[in-house]
Amino acid sequence: MEDIRYFFEKLLGIKSPWQITKVTQEQSRSRVDLFVEHAKGIKFPCPKCEQFCSIYDHTEEREFRHLNIFQMATYIHLRIPRVQCPTDGIQRIEHGLAEPNGKVTFEFEKAVLSLEQECSLESVCRILNADWHLVQNLQERAVQRGFERKPQKIPKRLGVDEKSFAKGHKYETIVHNIDTGTVEYVCDDRAQESLEAYYKKFTPDERACVEAVTMDMWDPYIAATKAYIPDAKSKIVFDRYHVMKYVVDAVDKVRKQEHAELKEDGCEMLKGTKYLFLWSQENIPEWRREEFDNLRSKDLKVCRAWAIKENIRHLWEYYSEGWMRKYFAKWYWWATHSRLEPMKKAAHTLKGHIENIVTYAKHHITNALGESLNSKIEKVKRLACGYRNRAHYRTAIYFHCGGLDLFPKRSNIALQVISS
Repeated sequence: MEDIRYFFEKLLGIKSPWQITKVTQEQSRSRVDLFVEHAKGIKFPCPKCEQFCSIYDHTEEREFRHLNIFQMATYIHLRIPRVQCPTDGIQRIEHGLAEPNGKVTFEFEKAVLSLEQECSLESVCRILNADWHLVQNLQERAVQRGFERKPQKIPKRLGVDEKSFAKGHKYETIVHNIDTGTVEYVCDDRAQESLEAYYKKFTPDERACVEAVTMDMWDPYIAATKAYIPDAKSKIVFDRYHVMKYVVDAVDKVRKQEHAELKEDGCEMLKGTKYLFLWSQENIPEWRREEFDNLRSKDLKVCRAWAIKENIRHLWEYYSEGWMRKYFAKWYWWATHSRLEPMKKAAHTLKGHIENIVTYAKHHITNALGESLNSKIEKVKRLACGYRNRAHYRTAIYFHCGGLDLFPKRSNIALQVISS
């Protein structure tokens, strides 16, 4: 038994006057328990003033989950000493195994968080033979720790987008920092109040430091930003992706209408061509270019719609608001005189929002990063096979996309003892 205790002391780095006094093992539960005590006649430093004091008493025995040993769950048992300090009274010493009131050692918590960054919670539980609630709580505590360490500061350049939480039009509003690529805020729904709740966290002077906000053309987000961000009219930039989506959807409507008309006459030349007209010209696969060129040589409405769609892309090549307005005016005349109702409707929509489309020339930002974060969030959701609990969903988003300092740090006060 002495050899076993000595082996575990070396394995865990336990040094005198601390020692392992007992080792128990339960094969049926794949569990090892290590009982640690200190030698008698020892003085410990007061956690506040660091003067060495005599032991007053001990707390009740506490159990700390540690890394697996030989694929067996390992638990360390310890009665934590309390000292009688003449200056600060009775104080509990810092044992250095875990955070205050923590139930797992620093090493175990770091291992869990590292695995959670790569695996689902269920996988972490299987790998470490751990309880799901423990693993989930460690993730929540890591996120809370990260926010405590993160400075409370509003980014200069913000992106606002929504992410579907579940079927039935259930959404989360997501605010991200364009410069760091991190999620700053997540809340329920995509209402005006959802975004306002984020802006209210900061003072008017802090909000005045915001230089630009990119978003889609969603009225509640626009209203919230105009209500809380000074000079929002010149700072809101409607995202290029969402602007293009209106035009792309219009092209698809033209294709569907024309396909239905041609099908009545027994012609199915547009069958299976949906993405040929949705793709950008440079993204059309080589093996379909000949097919696409043949379609363009015919007098088709969808080809005219496609040409209108391709030309609006040049709008973002200008570096002056004035030139963007001039180009849009020409494009708008073309789209509204195309005799294609979906294209006319899309053009009218864009004209109603042109003031915050041309602000791109000043700020040169898009919500491409937001779409990238949405893809990462979707990956996290699929890894977990979905979430029924919104709080757990938000925690996972912050954990994987928040750029937070998640890992625990040991106390700077070393565990010191002297013989009395």
